[in-house]
Amino acid sequence: MPMNNNRAFKLLAHVCRVLMAATFIFSGFVKVVDPWGTAIKIQEYLSIYGLESLSGLRFVFSIWLCGAELMMGLMLLFKVRIRLISIFALASMIFFTLLTFLSATWLPVEDCGCFGDAVKLTPWQTFFKNLVLLPLSVVVWWRYRHDRILAFSKAEVACTVLFFVVAMGIGVYCYLHLPLIDFRPFRKGVNIYAEMNATAPVPEEEMDHTVLVYRDKKTGKEREFFLDDTEWQDTSRWEWVDTRVEETSELKVDPTLSEFSLRDENGDATEWLLTRPGRVYMLCINEFDRLDKPCEERMRRIVERAAREKVLVVCLTPERLYGITERSFAGSKPVHCYNIDATTLKTMLRAFNGLVVLDDGVISDKRNCRDIK
Repeated sequence: MPMNNNRAFKLLAHVCRVLMAATFIFSGFVKVVDPWGTAIKIQEYLSIYGLESLSGLRFVFSIWLCGAELMMGLMLLFKVRIRLISIFALASMIFFTLLTFLSATWLPVEDCGCFGDAVKLTPWQTFFKNLVLLPLSVVVWWRYRHDRILAFSKAEVACTVLFFVVAMGIGVYCYLHLPLIDFRPFRKGVNIYAEMNATAPVPEEEMDHTVLVYRDKKTGKEREFFLDDTEWQDTSRWEWVDTRVEETSELKVDPTLSEFSLRDENGDATEWLLTRPGRVYMLCINEFDRLDKPCEERMRRIVERAAREKVLVVCLTPERLYGITERSFAGSKPVHCYNIDATTLKTMLRAFNGLVVLDDGVISDKRNCRDIK
Protein backbone atom coordinates (compact mmCIF):
# COMPACT_ATOMS: atom_id res chain seq x y z
CA MET A 1 0.00 0.00 0.00
CA PRO A 2 2.74 2.55 0.85
CA MET A 3 4.45 1.67 -2.45
CA ASN A 4 1.24 2.35 -4.39
CA ASN A 5 0.76 5.63 -2.56
CA ASN A 6 4.38 6.57 -3.27
CA ARG A 7 3.97 5.79 -6.95
CA ALA A 8 0.75 7.79 -7.09
CA PHE A 9 2.42 10.78 -5.45
CA LYS A 10 5.38 10.58 -7.82
CA LEU A 11 2.99 10.56 -10.77
CA LEU A 12 1.13 13.53 -9.29
CA ALA A 13 4.40 15.40 -8.76
CA HIS A 14 5.46 14.63 -12.34
CA VAL A 15 2.21 16.04 -13.72
CA CYS A 16 2.49 19.13 -11.49
CA ARG A 17 6.08 19.69 -12.58
CA VAL A 18 5.20 19.50 -16.28
CA LEU A 19 2.22 21.84 -15.85
CA MET A 20 4.33 24.34 -13.91
CA ALA A 21 7.11 24.12 -16.50
CA ALA A 22 4.70 24.67 -19.41
CA THR A 23 3.17 27.70 -17.68
CA PHE A 24 6.53 29.28 -16.88
CA ILE A 25 7.89 28.61 -20.38
CA PHE A 26 4.84 30.09 -22.11
CA SER A 27 4.58 33.06 -19.76
CA GLY A 28 8.30 33.80 -19.88
CA PHE A 29 8.60 33.43 -23.65
CA VAL A 30 5.64 35.65 -24.66
CA LYS A 31 7.03 38.40 -22.41
CA VAL A 32 10.74 38.09 -23.11
CA VAL A 33 10.14 38.37 -26.88
CA ASP A 34 8.55 41.77 -26.20
CA PRO A 35 10.71 43.43 -23.53
CA TRP A 36 9.28 46.83 -24.47
CA GLY A 37 5.74 45.76 -23.63
CA THR A 38 6.87 44.17 -20.37
CA ALA A 39 8.82 47.31 -19.47
CA ILE A 40 5.67 49.39 -19.96
CA LYS A 41 3.80 47.10 -17.56
CA ILE A 42 6.68 47.22 -15.05
CA GLN A 43 6.58 51.03 -15.28
CA GLU A 44 2.88 50.87 -14.38
CA TYR A 45 3.58 48.74 -11.32
CA LEU A 46 6.45 51.01 -10.23
CA SER A 47 4.14 54.01 -10.44
CA ILE A 48 1.40 52.27 -8.47
CA TYR A 49 3.78 51.32 -5.67
CA GLY A 50 5.54 54.69 -5.60
CA LEU A 51 8.84 53.41 -6.99
CA GLU A 52 9.21 55.76 -9.95
CA SER A 53 12.87 56.26 -9.05
CA LEU A 54 13.54 52.77 -10.44
CA SER A 55 11.97 53.56 -13.83
CA GLY A 56 15.37 53.81 -15.47
CA LEU A 57 15.87 50.10 -14.78
CA ARG A 58 12.56 48.99 -16.28
CA PHE A 59 14.20 47.35 -19.33
CA VAL A 60 16.74 45.56 -17.13
CA PHE A 61 13.90 44.26 -14.93
CA SER A 62 11.92 43.30 -18.02
CA ILE A 63 14.64 41.19 -19.63
CA TRP A 64 15.90 39.72 -16.36
CA LEU A 65 12.53 38.77 -14.82
CA CYS A 66 11.03 37.35 -18.02
CA GLY A 67 14.24 35.58 -18.96
CA ALA A 68 14.46 34.09 -15.47
CA GLU A 69 10.87 32.86 -15.75
CA LEU A 70 11.60 31.18 -19.08
CA MET A 71 14.82 29.71 -17.69
CA MET A 72 13.00 28.38 -14.60
CA GLY A 73 10.41 26.69 -16.81
CA LEU A 74 13.09 24.98 -18.88
CA MET A 75 14.91 23.79 -15.77
CA LEU A 76 11.68 22.40 -14.32
CA LEU A 77 10.88 20.62 -17.55
CA PHE A 78 14.29 18.96 -17.82
CA LYS A 79 14.73 18.47 -14.04
CA VAL A 80 17.90 20.54 -13.90
CA ARG A 81 18.89 21.48 -10.32
CA ILE A 82 15.39 20.38 -9.44
CA ARG A 83 15.39 20.95 -5.68
CA LEU A 84 16.83 24.44 -5.97
CA ILE A 85 14.52 25.39 -8.82
CA SER A 86 11.47 23.96 -6.99
CA ILE A 87 12.25 26.33 -4.10
CA PHE A 88 12.46 29.28 -6.52
CA ALA A 89 9.19 28.21 -8.16
CA LEU A 90 7.39 27.99 -4.83
CA ALA A 91 8.78 31.34 -3.65
CA SER A 92 7.80 33.06 -6.92
CA MET A 93 4.27 31.64 -6.78
CA ILE A 94 3.82 32.87 -3.20
CA PHE A 95 5.10 36.33 -4.15
CA PHE A 96 3.02 36.70 -7.32
CA THR A 97 -0.12 35.31 -5.69
CA LEU A 98 0.14 38.04 -3.05
CA LEU A 99 1.00 40.66 -5.67
CA THR A 100 -1.95 39.79 -7.89
CA PHE A 101 -4.26 39.81 -4.87
CA LEU A 102 -3.13 43.37 -4.14
CA SER A 103 -3.54 44.25 -7.84
CA ALA A 104 -7.12 42.97 -7.75
CA THR A 105 -8.10 44.72 -4.53
CA TRP A 106 -6.29 47.69 -2.97
CA LEU A 107 -4.05 48.70 -5.88
CA PRO A 108 -5.97 47.60 -8.98
CA VAL A 109 -4.48 47.46 -12.47
CA GLU A 110 -6.38 46.96 -15.71
CA ASP A 111 -4.26 44.06 -16.91
CA CYS A 112 -1.67 42.09 -14.93
CA GLY A 113 0.56 41.49 -17.95
CA CYS A 114 1.41 37.96 -16.76
CA PHE A 115 1.10 36.60 -20.32
CA GLY A 116 2.17 39.79 -22.07
CA ASP A 117 -0.02 40.78 -24.99
CA ALA A 118 -0.56 37.16 -26.04
CA VAL A 119 -3.32 36.46 -23.50
CA LYS A 120 -5.15 39.19 -21.61
CA LEU A 121 -6.24 38.38 -18.05
CA THR A 122 -7.89 40.58 -15.47
CA PRO A 123 -6.23 40.85 -12.05
CA TRP A 124 -8.84 38.53 -10.54
CA GLN A 125 -8.38 35.96 -13.31
CA THR A 126 -4.63 36.12 -12.70
CA PHE A 127 -5.09 35.72 -8.97
CA PHE A 128 -7.24 32.60 -9.39
CA LYS A 129 -4.74 31.24 -11.94
CA ASN A 130 -2.02 31.64 -9.32
CA LEU A 131 -4.21 29.98 -6.70
CA VAL A 132 -4.27 26.93 -8.96
CA LEU A 133 -0.52 26.97 -9.60
CA LEU A 134 0.47 27.58 -5.97
CA PRO A 135 -0.47 24.10 -4.67
CA LEU A 136 1.20 22.58 -7.75
CA SER A 137 4.44 24.28 -6.78
CA VAL A 138 4.05 22.97 -3.20
CA VAL A 139 3.71 19.40 -4.52
CA VAL A 140 6.83 19.74 -6.68
CA TRP A 141 8.84 21.22 -3.81
CA TRP A 142 7.67 18.46 -1.44
CA ARG A 143 8.57 15.75 -3.94
CA TYR A 144 12.19 16.91 -4.27
CA ARG A 145 12.74 18.41 -0.80
CA HIS A 146 15.23 15.67 0.18
CA ASP A 147 17.47 16.05 -2.88
CA ARG A 148 20.88 17.62 -2.35
CA ILE A 149 20.53 21.32 -3.00
CA LEU A 150 24.10 22.18 -4.10
CA ALA A 151 25.26 18.98 -5.78
CA PHE A 152 25.30 19.63 -9.54
CA SER A 153 26.61 17.43 -12.29
CA LYS A 154 28.56 18.83 -15.23
CA ALA A 155 25.53 18.22 -17.43
CA GLU A 156 23.35 20.32 -15.11
CA VAL A 157 25.88 23.14 -15.09
CA ALA A 158 26.03 23.07 -18.89
CA CYS A 159 22.21 23.07 -19.19
CA THR A 160 21.93 25.94 -16.71
CA VAL A 161 24.38 28.05 -18.68
CA LEU A 162 22.65 27.16 -21.96
CA PHE A 163 19.18 28.05 -20.64
CA PHE A 164 20.50 31.33 -19.23
CA VAL A 165 22.15 32.33 -22.50
CA VAL A 166 19.06 31.43 -24.54
CA ALA A 167 16.56 33.17 -22.24
CA MET A 168 18.53 36.36 -21.73
CA GLY A 169 19.76 36.37 -25.32
CA ILE A 170 16.20 36.40 -26.65
CA GLY A 171 15.34 39.37 -24.44
CA VAL A 172 18.41 41.38 -25.40
CA TYR A 173 17.95 40.64 -29.12
CA CYS A 174 14.29 41.72 -29.07
CA TYR A 175 15.19 44.89 -27.17
CA LEU A 176 17.87 45.84 -29.69
CA HIS A 177 15.71 44.96 -32.69
CA LEU A 178 11.97 44.14 -32.63
CA PRO A 179 9.87 41.37 -31.03
CA LEU A 180 10.37 37.97 -32.65
CA ILE A 181 6.60 37.51 -32.49
CA ASP A 182 4.31 40.53 -32.65
CA PHE A 183 1.14 40.03 -30.57
CA ARG A 184 -0.06 43.60 -31.02
CA PRO A 185 -2.72 44.73 -33.53
CA PHE A 186 -0.15 46.64 -35.64
CA ARG A 187 1.71 43.54 -36.85
CA LYS A 188 2.83 42.98 -40.42
CA GLY A 189 0.01 42.23 -42.85
CA VAL A 190 -2.56 44.40 -41.05
CA ASN A 191 -4.52 47.05 -42.91
CA ILE A 192 -4.82 49.65 -40.16
CA TYR A 193 -7.72 51.60 -41.65
CA ALA A 194 -9.70 48.47 -42.50
CA GLU A 195 -9.19 47.06 -38.99
CA MET A 196 -10.16 50.38 -37.43
CA ASN A 197 -13.48 50.25 -39.22
CA ALA A 198 -14.03 46.51 -39.05
CA THR A 199 -17.25 45.04 -37.74
CA ALA A 200 -18.06 41.44 -37.14
CA PRO A 201 -21.45 39.83 -37.83
CA VAL A 202 -23.51 39.48 -34.68
CA PRO A 203 -25.73 36.41 -34.26
CA GLU A 204 -29.43 37.17 -34.45
CA GLU A 205 -29.95 36.25 -30.80
CA GLU A 206 -27.37 38.90 -29.87
CA MET A 207 -28.76 41.70 -32.02
CA ASP A 208 -30.32 44.81 -30.50
CA HIS A 209 -33.78 44.20 -29.03
CA THR A 210 -36.62 46.60 -28.31
CA VAL A 211 -38.07 45.94 -24.88
CA LEU A 212 -41.53 47.14 -23.91
CA VAL A 213 -42.29 47.68 -20.22
CA TYR A 214 -45.96 47.40 -19.24
CA ARG A 215 -47.76 47.47 -15.90
CA ASP A 216 -50.46 44.95 -15.04
CA LYS A 217 -53.53 47.01 -14.18
CA LYS A 218 -54.82 44.31 -11.84
CA THR A 219 -51.69 43.59 -9.80
CA GLY A 220 -49.65 46.76 -10.37
CA LYS A 221 -46.56 44.69 -11.22
CA GLU A 222 -44.39 45.59 -14.19
CA ARG A 223 -43.43 43.12 -16.89
CA GLU A 224 -41.15 43.26 -19.93
CA PHE A 225 -42.14 42.15 -23.44
CA PHE A 226 -40.38 41.87 -26.78
CA LEU A 227 -42.04 43.27 -29.89
CA ASP A 228 -43.01 39.84 -31.19
CA ASP A 229 -45.03 39.14 -28.04
CA THR A 230 -48.76 39.69 -28.40
CA GLU A 231 -49.91 39.66 -24.81
CA TRP A 232 -48.96 43.31 -24.24
CA GLN A 233 -51.46 44.35 -26.93
CA ASP A 234 -54.29 43.65 -24.50
CA THR A 235 -54.85 47.26 -23.45
CA SER A 236 -57.62 46.28 -21.06
CA ARG A 237 -55.00 44.59 -18.85
CA TRP A 238 -51.64 46.19 -19.67
CA GLU A 239 -50.62 49.84 -19.29
CA TRP A 240 -47.50 51.09 -21.12
CA VAL A 241 -44.69 52.31 -18.85
CA ASP A 242 -41.47 52.50 -20.89
CA THR A 243 -39.69 51.42 -24.06
CA ARG A 244 -35.97 50.76 -24.22
CA VAL A 245 -33.45 49.23 -26.60
CA GLU A 246 -31.01 46.61 -25.37
CA GLU A 247 -27.92 47.31 -27.44
CA THR A 248 -25.23 44.88 -28.47
CA SER A 249 -22.15 46.55 -29.91
CA GLU A 250 -21.09 45.15 -33.27
CA LEU A 251 -17.66 46.71 -33.10
CA LYS A 252 -14.86 44.21 -32.63
CA VAL A 253 -12.00 46.69 -32.87
CA ASP A 254 -8.97 46.64 -30.59
CA PRO A 255 -9.06 49.85 -28.50
CA THR A 256 -5.47 50.64 -29.53
CA LEU A 257 -6.44 50.50 -33.20
CA SER A 258 -9.50 52.68 -32.66
CA GLU A 259 -7.30 55.34 -31.04
CA PHE A 260 -4.90 55.56 -34.01
CA SER A 261 -4.93 59.20 -35.10
CA LEU A 262 -2.58 61.46 -37.06
CA ARG A 263 -2.84 65.24 -36.87
CA ASP A 264 -0.97 68.31 -38.07
CA GLU A 265 -1.73 72.00 -38.23
CA ASN A 266 -4.41 71.30 -40.83
CA GLY A 267 -6.30 68.82 -38.64
CA ASP A 268 -6.87 65.09 -38.85
CA ALA A 269 -4.93 63.27 -41.58
CA THR A 270 -5.58 59.68 -40.50
CA GLU A 271 -7.89 58.57 -43.29
CA TRP A 272 -5.94 60.41 -45.97
CA LEU A 273 -2.68 58.74 -45.06
CA LEU A 274 -3.97 55.24 -44.30
CA THR A 275 -6.07 54.96 -47.46
CA ARG A 276 -3.43 56.39 -49.74
CA PRO A 277 -2.53 53.98 -52.58
CA GLY A 278 1.04 52.89 -53.03
CA ARG A 279 3.89 52.94 -50.55
CA VAL A 280 4.31 55.22 -47.54
CA TYR A 281 7.47 55.36 -45.40
CA MET A 282 6.61 56.40 -41.83
CA LEU A 283 9.63 57.53 -39.82
CA CYS A 284 8.66 56.99 -36.18
CA ILE A 285 10.36 59.25 -33.63
CA ASN A 286 9.42 58.80 -29.96
CA GLU A 287 11.89 61.41 -28.78
CA PHE A 288 13.91 63.69 -31.07
CA ASP A 289 16.48 64.08 -28.28
CA ARG A 290 17.21 60.32 -28.48
CA LEU A 291 17.69 60.43 -32.24
CA ASP A 292 21.43 59.81 -32.53
CA LYS A 293 23.51 60.59 -35.60
CA PRO A 294 23.72 57.02 -36.98
CA CYS A 295 19.94 56.69 -36.79
CA GLU A 296 19.38 60.10 -38.35
CA GLU A 297 21.74 59.14 -41.18
CA ARG A 298 19.74 55.96 -41.83
CA MET A 299 16.55 57.99 -41.95
CA ARG A 300 18.18 60.36 -44.43
CA ARG A 301 18.74 57.36 -46.69
CA ILE A 302 15.04 56.47 -46.40
CA VAL A 303 14.10 60.01 -47.45
CA GLU A 304 16.41 59.72 -50.46
CA ARG A 305 15.01 56.29 -51.33
CA ALA A 306 11.47 57.67 -51.19
CA ALA A 307 12.47 60.43 -53.59
CA ARG A 308 13.91 57.89 -56.03
CA GLU A 309 10.83 55.71 -55.78
CA LYS A 310 8.58 58.79 -55.98
CA VAL A 311 6.59 57.73 -52.92
CA LEU A 312 5.51 59.53 -49.76
CA VAL A 313 7.65 59.72 -46.63
CA VAL A 314 6.31 61.24 -43.41
CA CYS A 315 7.41 61.62 -39.81
CA LEU A 316 5.27 60.47 -36.86
CA THR A 317 5.99 61.73 -33.35
CA PRO A 318 4.15 62.20 -30.05
CA GLU A 319 6.19 65.34 -29.32
CA ARG A 320 4.42 68.68 -29.60
CA LEU A 321 5.20 70.25 -32.97
CA TYR A 322 4.30 73.84 -32.02
CA GLY A 323 3.51 74.72 -35.62
CA ILE A 324 6.73 73.19 -36.95
CA THR A 325 5.50 70.40 -39.18
CA GLU A 326 8.61 69.64 -41.20
CA ARG A 327 11.85 68.03 -40.11
CA SER A 328 15.11 67.39 -41.93
CA PHE A 329 17.21 64.30 -41.15
CA ALA A 330 20.98 64.72 -41.48
CA GLY A 331 20.54 67.32 -44.20
CA SER A 332 17.77 65.53 -46.10
CA LYS A 333 14.85 67.24 -47.76
CA PRO A 334 12.25 68.37 -45.20
CA VAL A 335 9.77 65.64 -44.17
CA HIS A 336 6.24 66.49 -43.12
CA CYS A 337 5.51 65.49 -39.50
CA TYR A 338 2.28 64.38 -37.84
CA ASN A 339 1.43 64.05 -34.19
CA ILE A 340 0.47 60.62 -32.90
CA ASP A 341 -0.39 59.39 -29.41
CA ALA A 342 2.70 58.16 -27.54
CA THR A 343 1.08 54.90 -26.41
CA THR A 344 -0.15 54.17 -29.92
CA LEU A 345 3.30 54.74 -31.38
CA LYS A 346 4.97 52.50 -28.79
CA THR A 347 2.38 49.83 -29.51
CA MET A 348 2.94 50.03 -33.25
CA LEU A 349 6.75 50.06 -33.06
CA ARG A 350 8.61 48.65 -30.05
CA ALA A 351 11.60 50.97 -30.38
CA PHE A 352 12.65 54.50 -29.50
CA ASN A 353 12.96 55.32 -33.19
CA GLY A 354 12.37 53.32 -36.34
CA LEU A 355 10.47 52.77 -39.56
CA VAL A 356 7.02 51.44 -40.49
CA VAL A 357 6.22 50.86 -44.16
CA LEU A 358 2.71 50.84 -45.62
CA ASP A 359 1.85 49.36 -49.00
CA ASP A 360 -1.70 50.27 -50.02
CA GLY A 361 -2.49 50.81 -46.35
CA VAL A 362 -1.10 47.44 -45.24
CA ILE A 363 1.89 47.24 -42.87
CA SER A 364 4.54 45.52 -44.97
CA ASP A 365 7.67 46.17 -42.91
CA LYS A 366 8.74 47.39 -39.47
CA ARG A 367 12.30 48.09 -38.38
CA ASN A 368 14.15 49.35 -35.38
CA CYS A 369 16.27 52.31 -36.47
CA ARG A 370 19.49 50.28 -36.12
CA ASP A 371 18.09 47.78 -38.68
CA ILE A 372 17.28 50.34 -41.37
CA LYS A 373 19.43 49.76 -44.43
